[in-house]
Parts: sequence; C-alpha cells; structure tokens
Amino acid sequence: MKIRILDLAERDLQAGFSFYEAQQIGIGDFFLDSIYSEIDSLLLYAGIHRKIFGYHRQLCRRFPFAIYYKLDGGEVFVWRVLDLRRDPIWIQKQIRSSG
Repeated sequence: MKIRILDLAERDLQAGFSFYEAQQIGIGDFFLDSIYSEIDSLLLYAGIHRKIFGYHRQLCRRFPFAIYYKLDGGEVFVWRVLDLRRDPIWIQKQIRSSG
C-alpha cells in the first residue's frame, strides 16, 4: 500500500505548522512530526475509520486535527488535514470543495 498526500493536504499541513510555530519556536516541527506519524499509521489502519462527508476521518491524538482520506486501488489518498477547532460548516465546505 502507498500513501499519497495531495496538494491541498500539504497546504493544510503548512498552515498548521505556521500557526504552531508562531505560538512557540519548535512546536511547528513537533506538529508536523506528530501528523506525519498519524499519516504513516494509515499503512496499517487505512479504512477502519468512520466516514464523514464521503471520506474516512482519522482523528489525531496530539493536536485537534483530522486527516481526511480515501482508498483507491490499494493506495491511500490524503485529501485534507483540517483543524477541528474551526466552525463545522467551514470544515464541511473545505471537504466538499476539495472532492
């Protein structure tokens, strides 16, 4: 199985990094390490997560973020990595506009 992180998800990760790095130097790196670890876990656990808006949603353990992904032909496509502190309507719009 292979994991592909799409451009929108990469932009989400960069936005999260910028936010946390502005809070305190080094937290942005910890954020990325944590999220990439969660994404890597999809090699074992892809497909077991509940579907929300047509995407599987993996909740992150250390940060209030969710990884939205789809499975297709033995590959995992990470579509978005969104901050769950945002307005649920905003989250829904982000998911729907990326599909």
